[in-house]
Amino acid sequence: MKCDIKDTSLAQKGMVKIEWAERDMPVLSGIASNFKKTKPFKNITIGACLHVTAETANLMIALKNGGAKVGLCASNPLSTQDDVAAALVKNFQIPVFAKKGENQKEYFAHLHSVLDMKPNITMDDGADLVSELHSGRLNQAKKILGGTEETTTGVSRLKSMAQEGTLLFPVIAVNDSMTKHFFDNRYGTGQSTMDGIIRATNKLIAGSVFVIAGYGWCGKGLAMRARGMGANVIITEIDPVKAIEALMDGFRVMPMTQAAKEADFICTVTGNINVVGLEAFKVIKDGCVISNSGHFDVEIDLVALRKITKKRKVLRDFVESYKLKNGKTIFVLAGGRLVNLGSAEGHPASVMDMSFANQILAVEFILRNGKKLSNSVHVLPEILDRKIATLKLRSLGTKIDTLSERQKKYMAGWREGTR
Repeated sequence: MKCDIKDTSLAQKGMVKIEWAERDMPVLSGIASNFKKTKPFKNITIGACLHVTAETANLMIALKNGGAKVGLCASNPLSTQDDVAAALVKNFQIPVFAKKGENQKEYFAHLHSVLDMKPNITMDDGADLVSELHSGRLNQAKKILGGTEETTTGVSRLKSMAQEGTLLFPVIAVNDSMTKHFFDNRYGTGQSTMDGIIRATNKLIAGSVFVIAGYGWCGKGLAMRARGMGANVIITEIDPVKAIEALMDGFRVMPMTQAAKEADFICTVTGNINVVGLEAFKVIKDGCVISNSGHFDVEIDLVALRKITKKRKVLRDFVESYKLKNGKTIFVLAGGRLVNLGSAEGHPASVMDMSFANQILAVEFILRNGKKLSNSVHVLPEILDRKIATLKLRSLGTKIDTLSERQKKYMAGWREGTR
């Protein structure tokens, strides 16, 4: 079996992680148990480009038990847990092409190793597999049944392709399911980003000025956690609706060039490029810690930063100091890549349980409905979203009310009103 991982001797340690994560993934486990019997993915090859973590491992195992042939590569060079990769290869015979800290050449070689497996379905976290298919493997792309996409950034890329008419197969935007972005982005990113910043720096959050760029679901989750730990939170935004929402949620709102002057921490969660750029670096507070929790390593303009830097030095794992020509020193975490996966372990398993339940149901949906879908970006039916939420509530031992027949009739009609 072809693979490219760091060290197979790490497999036992990886198995402990996989089993620990599985305990908090009852929804995925329940679906996987059913699929193990019915084998809906028999004779299907799935190529996945995801963060190689213990949670992802449980998804890969579930897909294989459902009959699929699976290949996995990393969607970020820093997010791979080498022991988990080893366990997947050694204990489950799942081809993995990923090493923590791999360079760009290795990263793209691993993408192509997965594509060389001739997948029928792609599973992306950032749309890199889809992008590579459409850049140099057009004949192969035309044979793909469909794909799934996990991230806001990836969905944006795919929608752009669809609008241009260049997308050659349908893609399910798993990110747009409520049980994904409401929970994964808000609670998962919120907690894991703070975890990554604290692990990397061991700095106190309480009493600090914590600047968050972007007030989407990820930004809201991070703002909630930062405030909960005692930080004075500032939001920067380009969307007036989100900006006023942040203001009414009790946060200060201002431009980045103003916020940088008082920031002890800056974290970007926008999905855009050069969010913290030269103008902010010129006025930034001495000692500021900068990190990113958006998908790609483009939100901090490191090219501009290096041009005004006199000296760079690695101080701790995932912490690099930049001594600027103006005498100030700032610190960049995880090389500007996803800090929650670069210096921590990513989202808690209980959150990824819902995200990956969406992923596995999306694959089943493609197999059942792919031929009817246009070559564009689609959302899973709401009934599946509610099914996942119901299963999660059940696993937590939580019950909710149901409508009576009289209430259903009232909500479905129009004749009854004020009397």
